[in-house]
Amino acid sequence: MSATTPDLVMPGVSAPPAGQARDGQQLNSLGIAKLPAETRVVVAMSGGVDSSVVAALLKAEGYDVVGVTLQLYDHGAATHRKGACCAGQDIHDARDVAERLGIPHYVLDYESRFRDKVMEGFARAYVAGETPIPCVACNQHIKFADLFDTALELGADALATGHYISSRPVPEGRGLYRANDADRDQSYFLFATTRDQLALLRFPLGDLPKAEVRQRARDFGLTVADKADSQDICFVPSGKYTDIIERLIPGAAEPGEIVHVDGRVLGRHSGVIHYTIGQRKGLGLGAAGAGQTSKGEPLYVVKLDAARKRVVVGPREALATRLVHLRDVNWIGPGDLSDIPPEGREVAVRLRSTRPPGAAILRRRDGEIEVELAVGEDGVSPGQACVFYEDSEPRARVLGGGFIKPAL
Repeated sequence: MSATTPDLVMPGVSAPPAGQARDGQQLNSLGIAKLPAETRVVVAMSGGVDSSVVAALLKAEGYDVVGVTLQLYDHGAATHRKGACCAGQDIHDARDVAERLGIPHYVLDYESRFRDKVMEGFARAYVAGETPIPCVACNQHIKFADLFDTALELGADALATGHYISSRPVPEGRGLYRANDADRDQSYFLFATTRDQLALLRFPLGDLPKAEVRQRARDFGLTVADKADSQDICFVPSGKYTDIIERLIPGAAEPGEIVHVDGRVLGRHSGVIHYTIGQRKGLGLGAAGAGQTSKGEPLYVVKLDAARKRVVVGPREALATRLVHLRDVNWIGPGDLSDIPPEGREVAVRLRSTRPPGAAILRRRDGEIEVELAVGEDGVSPGQACVFYEDSEPRARVLGGGFIKPAL
């Protein structure tokens, strides 16, 4: 730690600070009824600036910090690629930070679990005509599941990560809330977090902008202060996800027809894995005008019929969606899904991580969960997430979410 390190108080505190009492017990800044020195916190250290700062801040407050890094893959060029995570150089960086902070550090080989639960699921989803979100799967099946169990085995009172999101005490235990910095908010990727996991999880960066996190890293003298952020699909070294799919599932790219929504066959494709809903360019229609009708109207991918090996295209208006059906819904709001009234519940939803929450009605119909959007949205893709919020305000509570089912 550098000589310029300030006496920091925990930022983004999601519980009463030390010295205040709740139910007659003294709580530390993590909302745990122990002194910091008696509170063991396992920090998931990816080797990036965010998780490194989390470890440094907790150490500065006097917590018993243990760093854990997961080796998730080792794909040659990916281990030294700018923006990669959880591979060779990143493990070195995490180890370097832990040594500088004077905390124990463990590297756990989770490659086979990551391949089984994230990479292969990613490939199967694309073959089925979906557009999966591997970051959600990694959080759901690796970081907040296997790592969760590892933290408990290490005697942790809390598991802290560098995600930009907050948790606070609520009557049900702890609630999840959007980050203060809307541009960095990662709540879209964490909707599948369970209540049991939230009881252990802490997110110290929820109130901090990225620029301040980097400055804190400099103040602590961390070598990763200016390190590039990790990319969304960390296990795709070339940036071509289809290469990974075809390696994991040989023969996945099966050719078929490109069909207009009116039934006309317009051409052939080399595999539905090469297309996504809303795609405009690269449709492979040749003389049809590089994605245009004979009248010069643009064409878009509006549906992927994997069972029939068909890519369905149509005009932009065919992309508009108002009603979204969901599967594998996770609820972490007040009460449970059975409390939704027959007429539905007003919520705000996000169908993409890059868009702000918009008004919608959440309903239960015949045992299924559906969302009616106040304003239709283009390019709604099966396999993507629909995340529910209490409202569209900054710092809104996350109520849960589910994965989008294919349109009928």
